[in-house]
Amino acid sequence: MKNETASLPAVHPPVRVSLSRFVGYFLWLGTVGFGGPIALAGHMQQDLVGKRRWVSKDDYVEGLALAQLAPGPLAAQLAIYLGYIRAGVLGATAVGVAFVLPSFLMVLALSAAYVRFGGLPWMQGMFYGIGAAVIGIIARSAVKLTKLTLGKDKLLWGIFAVLAISTAWTSQEIIWLFLLGGVVALLVKAFPSRVQARSTMSLLFTPGVLGIFGVSSTLLQIFFYFAKAGMFVFGSGLAVVPFLYGGVVQGHHWLTDHQFVDAVAVAMITPGPVVITVAFIGYLVAGVAGATAAALGIFLPVYLVVILLAPSYKRWAKNPQLNAFVRGVTAAATGAIAGAVVVLARRSVYDLPTIVICAVSLAILFRWKVPEPILIACAAVAGLVLRSA
Repeated sequence: MKNETASLPAVHPPVRVSLSRFVGYFLWLGTVGFGGPIALAGHMQQDLVGKRRWVSKDDYVEGLALAQLAPGPLAAQLAIYLGYIRAGVLGATAVGVAFVLPSFLMVLALSAAYVRFGGLPWMQGMFYGIGAAVIGIIARSAVKLTKLTLGKDKLLWGIFAVLAISTAWTSQEIIWLFLLGGVVALLVKAFPSRVQARSTMSLLFTPGVLGIFGVSSTLLQIFFYFAKAGMFVFGSGLAVVPFLYGGVVQGHHWLTDHQFVDAVAVAMITPGPVVITVAFIGYLVAGVAGATAAALGIFLPVYLVVILLAPSYKRWAKNPQLNAFVRGVTAAATGAIAGAVVVLARRSVYDLPTIVICAVSLAILFRWKVPEPILIACAAVAGLVLRSA
């Protein structure tokens, strides 16, 4: 009898709450939620499914699976899906805005401070230490993602190795290699159907279309560039880093190497989705309008994927061809993150103090569960002390 009582919450329908309270939760999570996509998804499960019972377990699991299968930052996609389940397009829109807005405003404030004080010694000293710590954080994330996504699958490890080496060697995003990784996994693991062939072609077509339209003005260029980048973010927001480095630093020359590392650092010290780093980049290029265009570009594909696919999601979620393609792309993205660690380390870890800061940060992350903002704050202090010494 005791066990039956304990299992009742799992079978009861979710508790109905007003849309404003539901959206308010995501506004709160976007304001205080640190730790990356896995941590944010865990908060949603604990709070919405476990404690408050506002979302059913089945809806949460389906949303998490969709976020893992479809392109886009995982936490934002899961939040938007839960909003869609709660109140359709209105719910998805309100939740998406509430979840992203706090970190966007924080990044705007940090961007303005960076532009105003970035040339001052104390600001340079802070980011001297922060940049080295960020390399350790990205390296730790790459290791975690590798364990999570590759397992003992030799094919996925092969795709991972190709992307890691190519990214480290060329310092550029190679979109066709990502797609090739998905196609290879599809061909080896599941015979492709005509439906999946069309899906693959649509992915190939999208970046080309975005590139054509992205040249009409600076803001449109920013918007479509980040929309293209958003189409190749699978699981972790850090998957976008290799793409952004090649395009932002080497392609468009919007940022210098050190400014790019600083942009990643800003994303690490703010709550919410990691890909909010694009707002910092947009701000440096074209002020508030550029930050807004970049944020809209990176999140709009996520939003559209959810509202377009959610109604028919259950029909295609278990498709073996689609799952094989996504696993291949995810392995490629993980390899690109590993390669990006090498690329970024060349710019941020270049003398004995930065080597020590990076190594200590990495050791702490492997040994203890220290929140990343605290680690970055300590690195900032270390940078200030070392630069002033």
